Amino acid sequence: MSDQLREDVGEADSGLDRRQFLAVCSAAGLADTLLPGALLALASQAAGAQGAAAADGSSGAAMKITPEMIDAAAALAGLAVTAEQKSLMLAGLKDKQESVAKIRALHLPNQVAPAFVFDPVPREMTLDTVRRPARLSLAPSVARLAGAMEEVAQGRANLAAEALVAFATVRELSEVVQARARAGKASSVALTTMYLARLKRYDPKLHCVITLTEERALKQAAAADAELLAGRYRGPLHGIPWGAKDLLAVNGYPTTWGAGGFEQQQFDEDAEVVRRLDAAGAVLIAKLSLGALAMDDLWGDKAHAVRTRNPWNTRQGSSGSSAGSASATSAGCVGFSIGTETLGSISSPSTRCGVTGLRPSFGLVPRTGAMALSWTMDKIGPICRSVEDCALVLGAIYGPDGQDLAVRDAAFNWDAEFDWKTLRVAYLKSNFDPDAEPLPVDATAEQKAERERDRYDARYLTAALAALKGMGVALVPIDLPKVPFEAITPILEAEAAAAFDELTRSGRDGLLAGQGEGEWPNIFRVARFYSAVDYVQAMRARTLAIAEMAKLFTEVDVIVTPQDDLQLIATNLTGNPAVIVPNGIRGNDAPKPFDDTDGSAKNEGGPGTPVSLTFLGALYSDARVAAFARAYQEATRFHRVHPRLG
Repeated sequence: MSDQLREDVGEADSGLDRRQFLAVCSAAGLADTLLPGALLALASQAAGAQGAAAADGSSGAAMKITPEMIDAAAALAGLAVTAEQKSLMLAGLKDKQESVAKIRALHLPNQVAPAFVFDPVPREMTLDTVRRPARLSLAPSVARLAGAMEEVAQGRANLAAEALVAFATVRELSEVVQARARAGKASSVALTTMYLARLKRYDPKLHCVITLTEERALKQAAAADAELLAGRYRGPLHGIPWGAKDLLAVNGYPTTWGAGGFEQQQFDEDAEVVRRLDAAGAVLIAKLSLGALAMDDLWGDKAHAVRTRNPWNTRQGSSGSSAGSASATSAGCVGFSIGTETLGSISSPSTRCGVTGLRPSFGLVPRTGAMALSWTMDKIGPICRSVEDCALVLGAIYGPDGQDLAVRDAAFNWDAEFDWKTLRVAYLKSNFDPDAEPLPVDATAEQKAERERDRYDARYLTAALAALKGMGVALVPIDLPKVPFEAITPILEAEAAAAFDELTRSGRDGLLAGQGEGEWPNIFRVARFYSAVDYVQAMRARTLAIAEMAKLFTEVDVIVTPQDDLQLIATNLTGNPAVIVPNGIRGNDAPKPFDDTDGSAKNEGGPGTPVSLTFLGALYSDARVAAFARAYQEATRFHRVHPRLG
């Protein structure tokens, strides 16, 4: 930075009006990009001064970003950044610099438009808008369950009878509730009382609850019973207790977003999803934990500095950010739950906790009344014990509400008897081979341990392919399109930083428990150095990604894959639906976690913990993908295994 520029910036900081300030920035070549452009411009200009331009007209390698450059750029943005914060930011800024370079290397032609207002539906795609009645599976046999339910209703159930009810599917519970209503017997208050008791009993181990909505729940349950006994049946969710991720507003109760500084936050209206489940007769019994502000990485199961636990191994976290939703469902503490996903927040905890999750197509479920993290990536979906349960819940919450303008008028027509044998099914070949990419020569002990776990888990993937072939499925190996998906993801952080702009600028981000390099306060600060120009370029690259994924799904209907970072990134960016199902339990011979310290963020996997399988589909093919996933689930029955909590 030149002495004159330092002087000009100092003058701007000392009282120039906006027009003068912009003139100073313009003279410095920084007007269009402001803070992030200032930083990257300083780096590239410095690099350009030291080396010749590349043949394509770009500057040479970008100069290493220094704390002094951060100071200069922060001054333009009006931010105060401490020495410790700058030290934390350097690695993230380097990653951003590399992402920008990859986007620029695409040489996007002018006709590639940005994906605003975000709508992942390709022009040639025609949406099915005709709603048809849900077609449920044949009524299950529930004689044993009905007997256990009678014991629960009379308050004399032993732990075995209680567990039979607690781990029943929504489909099964709905049959029992209807049968009891026809016999003049109430069920919802008994179910609600049982699940509330289980939450109180197991939450000290699991830390899955932020707020019990007990008073509201008991009133709802009594009303549900009265309607059922009067012959008014609202559908399969009528009288079934559920839990909400605590980023959904519920009038009369705190909505804490799992974050320090928001513990007393309340809203006057219910989230649209809550209203719709109320209308379906479901009974909200708890607001469940989430990673602070929906953090969804290794630390994503930590709400208010307390880690939510995995019921299969309570020394482990449940993963995030829908931590409490997956944990409570897995532990049989709710009939079903609602989670959200921006970049893995349904997929990851469903995998860790051995439950079934359905991440719907972007724009299928309204987010009105839910905390916004990324307007172009946030999705709301169910976490349940079975695929059909997820379908029944999704059927109650999807569709336009007139408020969330991203929601399309697309139908979700559940058909449990859909002829899935007509589908073209592929699998991501490289994800089924743990040795597809060799470990680096200087691999760390953690990387080696992760590879060992992947090799062990490959047996479950091999078995899954064999099971699918046994079902008569002709599997086709494929790969994801060659798009730099990871380089597009800074848009999430930029949107999140915008969503919590005031939190950063006010300094209240210091109230969040996590203050490390990979946690929100630092991520939000780093995101402010990502330019508006580069955000738009990334959205334009996203348009290409959407087109490539749409092309892939003209060739296949369903893609089978384990949970994998790249497919999670790709499909969350393109808005495609995913169904995550349990795929077995690791044996006693499984490699132990890299760090089995109680509560460690790296304590994952190991003997007695679940593995999962994911089914991906084209946009708004949610019902079709779910029908195929249900067929696999019914063939393998892994969803019938549940943790033993004592």
